[in-house]
Amino acid sequence: MVQIFGYRHQPVKGLYLTYQAFSTIFVRLPFWVIIYLPKYWRPRPSWSLKRCVMSNLVKHVMHVIARSGDFFSRPNHLAITEGPGVKGAWVEATPHLIIGEVATWASVANVKPARIPGYWYDGPGADIPIGQKPMPGENVIYCLHGGGYTQMSAHPNSEVSAVIRDLLRHCRPVQRAFALEYRLSSTDPLPRVNPFPAALIDAIAGYNYLVNIVGFDPSNIIIEGDSAGGNLSLALTRYLVEHRDRPEIPAPPSRLVTNSPWADLSNSHDGPNASLTTNGDADYLFDLNTMRGLWSRQSFVGPHGLDAAASNRYISPASRSLTASFKGFPKTFISAGGAERLYDCIVTLKNRMAADMGEGDGEGQVAYYEAPEAAHDCLALSWFEPERTEILQAIGKWL
Repeated sequence: MVQIFGYRHQPVKGLYLTYQAFSTIFVRLPFWVIIYLPKYWRPRPSWSLKRCVMSNLVKHVMHVIARSGDFFSRPNHLAITEGPGVKGAWVEATPHLIIGEVATWASVANVKPARIPGYWYDGPGADIPIGQKPMPGENVIYCLHGGGYTQMSAHPNSEVSAVIRDLLRHCRPVQRAFALEYRLSSTDPLPRVNPFPAALIDAIAGYNYLVNIVGFDPSNIIIEGDSAGGNLSLALTRYLVEHRDRPEIPAPPSRLVTNSPWADLSNSHDGPNASLTTNGDADYLFDLNTMRGLWSRQSFVGPHGLDAAASNRYISPASRSLTASFKGFPKTFISAGGAERLYDCIVTLKNRMAADMGEGDGEGQVAYYEAPEAAHDCLALSWFEPERTEILQAIGKWL
């Protein structure tokens, strides 16, 4: 069996990708069309033929990338990648804000605060200068992208940038968002870099940038994250809540939005009847215990080991092996897809937050939106309609 990234070196990579491209166009796509013509062979009877084919295509592309590496280089934390309409800004490291357990975990992992980029997004019709001071009462969305902590980018040209643009389109009168290019993790056979809590340290710096450099009041900040970004949004909010008595730490935000959050990196939700298994045919997401899924988990936990995923509330707030309090968290919106592998852990997260905070529409409470036929993080899939738009509309109404 080929190991992860086993075809990453040229010329093998080029030959492998060429083979995959031709075999997908001339064999896989026609095969998928044929087998999904009958509705009873589809992962979900309600799914259209297009949705079935596109889901399989996304799953296969992720499978190929797990063996070859990315098809092209992406923007990362080392530089601001310029381009038309790109509004990049540097976020300075904030070592003075890293205290307590997070400082200890950073020492164990040999992770240090670093200067990183972020990108400003404007709402429809707006053209706001980079880092402009907010108008009185102006809200901003602080976005943390998904990608398993090992891929994707906050850059406006990335695959997931449409999530941010459409959030702004549906969440008026919010006129701008700031997306952080936090450090990504990796491990063997790639370099071992940026394990937990690197991304959290970066997220703290980005939040400080919005509050103490740009000048937003925490009460006007909405933290948003999807998938791994949802995990990071929970960790950042937890850090701000648990240290709200420290004058150097900015106050928590007014609201938190988590879409398909990867809330449990442990095995506590595994099992033959668990959504990780039963939704495997429908969801494009990796099996988290094999290949790229396991590699992403190992990359993120680094020297802390997978045991930390079961016991650390910052890594797995929905782990069934621990009790994580959510008292003091801001008003929170959680979305989930009924066809996604992470469904069970998201429900656990929702139940825990609701038990501590209350469930409903009032301030400081938890709102939950479930799209029964949606796969993981369908906000990142432009063709996953109407669920994608319905979730965006629900977020806009909730805000």
